[in-house]
Amino acid sequence: MRRRPSARLLVIDQQDRVLLFRFVHTRGALADQDYWATPGGALEEGETFAEAGRRELFEETGIVVDDLGEQVAEREFVLQLTDGEQVVAEERYFLVRVAGQALSRDSWTALEHEVMADHRWWSIRELATTREVIFPERLVAILASLGLPLHSIPRPATNRGIAGASA
Repeated sequence: MRRRPSARLLVIDQQDRVLLFRFVHTRGALADQDYWATPGGALEEGETFAEAGRRELFEETGIVVDDLGEQVAEREFVLQLTDGEQVVAEERYFLVRVAGQALSRDSWTALEHEVMADHRWWSIRELATTREVIFPERLVAILASLGLPLHSIPRPATNRGIAGASA
């Protein structure tokens, strides 16, 4: 079985939330699969994991960093690709802190436009209690091991009434 090395990014905002993309597959070997995953992707010929991480971070989010630093986690497992091929995925994770939440899709591939349906910034508490499918499965443990706090994000105040309406 072919090996597929890839760099994955744990992109963390100022409120200690992690960025995940929602993948929705409507055709091919992964049809009907719907899950959330970290940004990242396969290494290109001659790239290091860190170089691939910087490239993937820019391509998928528009965020540019000079140095990703050291990897913070890794995992290896059998992965089925969109074309049906099964590979041994070798993922290495890098932590990226960002000040803002602005993202760009300008460098997305046609496949990314097809399957990446949404993005969301998740707190660890939200990840720990969601019924959504999240990859990697141990994301909460990875984030907790990095010292991210397990807290809930304050909800915005809601206006229980409608302006101009009488009770």
